[in-house]
Amino acid sequence: MDALFPTYARWDLTVESAEGSIIVDQTGKKYLDFVSGIAVCNLGHRHPAVIEAMEEQMKKYWHVSNLFKSDIQQEVAGKLVANSELDAVFFCNSGAEANEAALKLARKYTQKSKVITFQQSFHGRTFGTMAATGQDKIHSGFGPLLQEFVYHPYNDSKALEEAMNDTVAAVMVEVIQGEGGVVPGTEKFLKKIEELCKKNGSLFIIDEVQTGIGRTGKAFAHQHYNLSPDIITLAKGLGSGLPVGAMVGKEKLKEAFGPGSHGSTFGGNPISLAAAKATLSIIFQEEFLTEVKKKGVYLKAELTKALADQDFVTEIRGCGLMLGIACKAEVAANITKLRENGLLVLQAGPNVIRLLPPLTVTYEEMDEAVKLIKNCLVAEYIS
Repeated sequence: MDALFPTYARWDLTVESAEGSIIVDQTGKKYLDFVSGIAVCNLGHRHPAVIEAMEEQMKKYWHVSNLFKSDIQQEVAGKLVANSELDAVFFCNSGAEANEAALKLARKYTQKSKVITFQQSFHGRTFGTMAATGQDKIHSGFGPLLQEFVYHPYNDSKALEEAMNDTVAAVMVEVIQGEGGVVPGTEKFLKKIEELCKKNGSLFIIDEVQTGIGRTGKAFAHQHYNLSPDIITLAKGLGSGLPVGAMVGKEKLKEAFGPGSHGSTFGGNPISLAAAKATLSIIFQEEFLTEVKKKGVYLKAELTKALADQDFVTEIRGCGLMLGIACKAEVAANITKLRENGLLVLQAGPNVIRLLPPLTVTYEEMDEAVKLIKNCLVAEYIS
C-alpha cells in the first residue's frame, strides 16, 4: 500500500545516489541532471564545502528556537544584504513562506490590501501565495481565494499603468517567469513596475525564488536590469537542497515587522543556514558568477545552433543557466524520452522544455545534453 498522498506525478525513477551533475538510480543507471532539484542544487549534488559546513554545525547544535540570538543567522543575512541593495532578512523554510512573509509585510506596512501579480505567474501553493499566482489550474477546487489579488498581462506596461493607483499595496513579479514558461520580463516592463510603485506608494516585490542565488549569472536576476525592489524573496538555491527561504527587504520596512508580527519555528535553522553560508560563499564570488554567465551564453548558443533547422522548436529563451526550449506542441513525451536516454529536464507549461543544470555543470556535460536534446527533437520532427 502506498502511504503517501498522490500530490505529485512522480517519475518512474528512484534515486540511489547523486554527485555533481550526475544522478544514479537503483538499477545503477546514470543520468545527467539538468533539473538540479528544480533550481535547488546550484552547486551540484553533495558539494564537499556544503557537507563540511553542515557536519561542523551538527557537532555544535541543530535547533534551539528563535528565542535565542544566532550568529549564523547574522552571517548569512549579512551575505544577502551585502550582495543586494537591501537591508534586513527574515528566514523561513521555503519560497512559498518567503512570499507569504512578503505579502503580509506589504499589507501591514502600507495599510492597503490590493496586490497586483501577473498572468501565468507562480508564487506558491499556500492560500496567500496561491491567490498571488496567476494560473487557474493552481486555484481550481479550493473554493474562494484570499481577496484583492488581481492578475494583469505579463510584459504589458500599458495594462499595468491603467490598473495602478494609490490603493495598491504591492506589485509582485518574477523577473523570469519560471513555471509560466521561462519567459523573461522586458526591461521596459520591469522599470515601469518600479516607477509606478514609487509613484503610488506601493511596494515593489520581486520573487527571486527560482532566479536568485546565481542562477542567471548575477547574485539576483533583477540586477541585470538595475532594479531597486523593496523586497525580494529567496529559497531553492539558497541552501543547496537544505530547506531554507528568505525575505529580504529595505530598512524602512523593519518597523512593520516587529516582535509578534510574524515567525517560523524552523526558520533560520542552523543546519540549513550552515549550508546556505557555504553555498553563498562560493556562488557570490565574482569569478563564479562570471563563469555562470559564460556557461549560459555557451549553452544557449549551442542549443540555437543544434536546433536551428527544427521546425518543432520556436524559440530558445531565458538567461544564464535558466533556459527554455519553446516548441510547437506539447513536450511531455519528449521529456520522458530524454529521461529514458539519460538526461533529466523539466516542463514549464505544456510546450516548453526547461533546463536548470547545476551552476557547476561542465562544458562537456552541456555538450552531451545538447546532443541528446537534438537527437530527441529531430526524432520528434521526423515522426
